[in-house]
Amino acid sequence: MSALPTILTTRLLLRPFTLADAPRVQLLAGERRVAATTAVIPHPYPLEAAETWINTHEKQAADNHFTFAVCLRETAELIGCCGIGEDKPHHRAELGYWIGIPWWGHGYCTEAARAVVKFTFDRIPDLHKITSCHFASNPASGRVMQKLGMTHEGIRRDHFFKWDQFHDMVFYGLLRQDWRG
Repeated sequence: MSALPTILTTRLLLRPFTLADAPRVQLLAGERRVAATTAVIPHPYPLEAAETWINTHEKQAADNHFTFAVCLRETAELIGCCGIGEDKPHHRAELGYWIGIPWWGHGYCTEAARAVVKFTFDRIPDLHKITSCHFASNPASGRVMQKLGMTHEGIRRDHFFKWDQFHDMVFYGLLRQDWRG
């Protein structure tokens, strides 16, 4: 499969990550309040972990796992990440994202996620469904999913264990037939 394209939205530029982005990823994703909203980002977040993560992207793209750097269109400043990974046997993909704290509450996450969902449905013709989930303690992430037109599918109580605490997970799904792109 070819390399990831650059996607332009009204305010954003979504592009592949490069190793030069690692210090910025460490700074933004390593912020405790950002890491606390994700399943896999540790805190503290060492630079080497950011570099290792970025180095996995090219191979993952060959398996329809796409990870985009979310940048402001006017300045190209990296502000977050939006990624999606296909689960081929089940004809579905899982969406995930994070945005740096200074850009919370401005609609950037929804704008990026909408572009990635469209890209994925366009790129994978037999994809039937896109799913996503969030910690119940992070309702802002659920609002992004709702704005994408995703349907609330349920809550799994104490489903995830992070930082010595159990977390309820809230699940959403979007069928191709319901996508209003």
